[in-house]
Amino acid sequence: MLLLLPFDSLVVNLLGISLTVLFTLLLVFIIVPAVFGVSFGIRKVYMKTLLKVFQWATLRIERGAKEKNHPLYKPYANGIIAKEPTSLEEEIKELRRSGSGRALDAPEFELSDIFYFCRKGIETIMDDEVTKRFSAEELESWNLLSRTNYNFQYISLRLTVLWGLGMLIRYCFLLPLRIALAFTGISLLVTGTTVVGYLPNGRCKEFLSKHVHLMCYRICVRALTAIITYHDRENRPRNGGICVANHTSPIDVIILASDGYYAMVGQIHGGLMGVIQRAMVKACPHVWFERSEVKDRHLVAKRLTEHVQDKSKLPILIFPEGTCINNTSVMMFKKGSFEIGATVYPVAIKYDPQFGDAFWNSSKYGMVTYLLRMMTSWAIVCSVWYLPPMTRQEDAVQFANRVKSAIARQGGLVDLLWDGGLKREKVKDTFKEEQQKLYSKMIVGNHEDRSRS
Repeated sequence: MLLLLPFDSLVVNLLGISLTVLFTLLLVFIIVPAVFGVSFGIRKVYMKTLLKVFQWATLRIERGAKEKNHPLYKPYANGIIAKEPTSLEEEIKELRRSGSGRALDAPEFELSDIFYFCRKGIETIMDDEVTKRFSAEELESWNLLSRTNYNFQYISLRLTVLWGLGMLIRYCFLLPLRIALAFTGISLLVTGTTVVGYLPNGRCKEFLSKHVHLMCYRICVRALTAIITYHDRENRPRNGGICVANHTSPIDVIILASDGYYAMVGQIHGGLMGVIQRAMVKACPHVWFERSEVKDRHLVAKRLTEHVQDKSKLPILIFPEGTCINNTSVMMFKKGSFEIGATVYPVAIKYDPQFGDAFWNSSKYGMVTYLLRMMTSWAIVCSVWYLPPMTRQEDAVQFANRVKSAIARQGGLVDLLWDGGLKREKVKDTFKEEQQKLYSKMIVGNHEDRSRS
């Protein structure tokens, strides 16, 4: 027994030294830079190294497929059916001209008009531009993760060993490190905001609250190895305004809050999320709603209006799509946040799925599974564009569409008019009635024109 004591002492000493070194490295390279908002460029070097590895793996797959005569799958970025942005009237006019040789204003109705609606229905079944926005974006090259593209098959021993080595790195090194950082960031957020909340209102409290929030969100960003590029920071949201952004993932909040100071809007939760919310609201005037209040549009609008009218309060952060979209498009913005009349600061967020897919498919994965997938990916790489502020000059729906179009154009995303609520709901009758009204208007309009002549 006495002979084991020196060995036990040696193990304890080595363990203590290892923990001390690890904590020192975390403090010097992660926590301190997060406090001051600086970076040593380690993550960018890591990203460039990954890119070289991915390029080698892709070339190896292409060469192996060529040797074995396997066709390479190329995902269709714009869908499998070529579609021109033409109106119902123009397409039916062309259909009638090619079918009967008569112009659009010849009859009120032609049997050939049915073929237009049949073709549209078949196109929607074959290449639905809505439901595919609720599944992960397909990759053109393999990124050595479990979720891959259709091209991956067994190619060579070296490629398989590389995948196994990458899995060990992600699960045995990156995952524990990221969990430790996430725990550190959340713990500091709860503790820091609680302490700051006891201070009297004033500049000191506001200063400390801002920097506690920024520090903790930056630590959480590092817990995901997030590499973020911010553009046009002079357009960052200001007090008394509303920041609206496209929505891909719950981490959109962390991405934006690590570069700005916002008032969050949301429903009050229980559990760990509830603890975080109660701590945050002590230090900062966030807008939390009870479950029974969320569906009361007038109450929500009143609370938001009162907040933005006070120019000393922080800008509100809102995701008007109301659900997560796979970062290939922007779907319909709910008009509620655009009825308030405040200055809107649009923000476009675009993720690079090559290093890790940030999209949360909530109908397929729970929050815990999603966070595990995020923390075992290589990195989260994204670009954020702050667009110039916009003010309302039209009705709320048109204003929402104008802001949405600006975000889609800047982020290189597809601008869709469909409601993101279709992820869980059926198509509303109003959408069907709209097509019926367009066709009816075309027929009735032609009849009225001939009656006048």
